[in-house]
Amino acid sequence: MKTALLSLICMISMSASLHDYSVRSIDGTSVNLSAYKGKVVLIVNVASFCGYTKQYAPLESLYRRYKDKGLVILGFPANDFGAQEPGTNEEIKTFCSTKYDVTFPMFEKMVVKGSDKSPLFQFLTSGGGNEALAGEIDWNFEKFLVGKDGAVVGRFKSRVDPLSSELTSAIDDALAK
Repeated sequence: MKTALLSLICMISMSASLHDYSVRSIDGTSVNLSAYKGKVVLIVNVASFCGYTKQYAPLESLYRRYKDKGLVILGFPANDFGAQEPGTNEEIKTFCSTKYDVTFPMFEKMVVKGSDKSPLFQFLTSGGGNEALAGEIDWNFEKFLVGKDGAVVGRFKSRVDPLSSELTSAIDDALAK
């Protein structure tokens, strides 16, 4: 029974698109991710008390540099790694806006790994059907690049700086398609 359920989840994940999911903004408003059709989306699992937290600044810089070209960055707080995101959604929102002047969309805290993983992160960690991009998230600030059609087109580990040529080249390529 458990194997059949996992197979069903995998089949659903492989046939899905980012645009098939709805999530809640950090303010609690429902957001259908189909609103991002035609945009390139960079999804990042974030945390306020992590060695990579300083990546908020280059993420915001990246967002400001590319938002008028069709890129949107979506931040998803998660407390799955070392309890590095213990705050409430309101505390997270205040931290991001006051410490890092974050203006890209932020969402409610969610589970990004393990058996209680959110459906959105089940899709992302399945690689969206691309096995080369599949696998559990290793730590905070892992980045998923999603093309205009809602398919996962790239994945970048926490150590990859948001302004690195590795990531910006992949964004440029996705925007050109």
